[in-house]
Amino acid sequence: MAPAEPADADHSVPELGPEGASLQAELALHGTAVLERGVVPGALVLLGDGEILWSGPAVQAPQHSARRTVRHDGLILPGLVDIHCHGGGGASFPDASGPEQMMDAVREHRRHGTTSLVASLVTASPDTLRQRVADLAQLAADGEIAAIHLEGPFISEARKGAQNPEHITGGDAELVRELAAIAGGALATMTIAPEAEDAGAVITALAECGAIPSLGHTDCTSAEMTQGVERSLQALQRARGRSALPTATHLFNGMRPIHHRDPGPALACLDAAARGQMVVELVADGVHLDHRTVAHVFAVAAEDHVMLVTDAMAAAGMADGQYSLGAQDVTVAGGVATLTHGGSIAGGTSHLLDVLRHSVLGSGVDLVRAVRAATAVPAWVLGLQERIGSLTSGCRADVLLVDAEFHPVTVLRAGEEI
Repeated sequence: MAPAEPADADHSVPELGPEGASLQAELALHGTAVLERGVVPGALVLLGDGEILWSGPAVQAPQHSARRTVRHDGLILPGLVDIHCHGGGGASFPDASGPEQMMDAVREHRRHGTTSLVASLVTASPDTLRQRVADLAQLAADGEIAAIHLEGPFISEARKGAQNPEHITGGDAELVRELAAIAGGALATMTIAPEAEDAGAVITALAECGAIPSLGHTDCTSAEMTQGVERSLQALQRARGRSALPTATHLFNGMRPIHHRDPGPALACLDAAARGQMVVELVADGVHLDHRTVAHVFAVAAEDHVMLVTDAMAAAGMADGQYSLGAQDVTVAGGVATLTHGGSIAGGTSHLLDVLRHSVLGSGVDLVRAVRAATAVPAWVLGLQERIGSLTSGCRADVLLVDAEFHPVTVLRAGEEI
């Protein structure tokens, strides 16, 4: 369907609590950077040929011949890393005609600070998946995207959300291996329901291919989710290059709800994250989750076991209107995407910087933890922590400058201004 016209994507800022108001005042007074695990006022970042040379307090800067020095009155962040994104700027990875159109979505998120993006597909026929994976593999080889995420088709029809039920199927380990081969090493993660037929074989195949099982879109019991986590941990002991922990696809969304006599999969995922056995995704955009839910997850999960994601579809950065997600028609009204026929939430319309803003200024999540959940943690899951997600010396020169309300001011990717 024809997309609507671009919008300014100025998502409403949640009402600030005392922590959010105090943080805004602090950022207005200092050029503050989030470096490693701390906040550094009066910061300076030195950039060389596409890499970070040094970062820290400006008063401690060494003598240098950097190509660019970065100072800023607001907040200096690493470039953001979105590990779950279906599109934006009117373009959809599952529906695009080829790599050129897919780049419209990449550029939309890049302009708003997401300098590393994992392109997500949705449940579709094997032939469609083969073609889309081949297109995305080209973008990965060109360095335009960080990796590929397959959301389905081995998921629960009862918790399909906006996924096309016509192509939901039991597990097929050979298809996984085929798609991984087409991806040429770019397949990073795949969403699978633990109760799906032959789920164990799929989890094993993913690990053998260097990809991570992401458990979700599931109607399983708490016990079945725990078994799925344990099975994934065993398979990932032999993982090549990426995280040795499974992830949870957009925790709470696409899962059986929590009930006191039937705790379901979400609490089992949160328990695993608390034990350090799983990394959970949160679509903390003010739509998918209540702000207090986001705060609870950060309070319970172990340090660096939460990732902020967008689950964005084509409408990110665009006006309300009619869109598509796979074979499904989507209506966006008030910035909320739902299936035109059925009403289920159909992905997000935010950029990752919007999600970060909601987490810090709305949910009151600690600034450093929230920033790491949108940078260092997904970089670690992808096995790219030495290259992206940090303002550490040797990392790619991905730098995001934002104002006190987390709006983008300047985006640098490999040292080049976007």
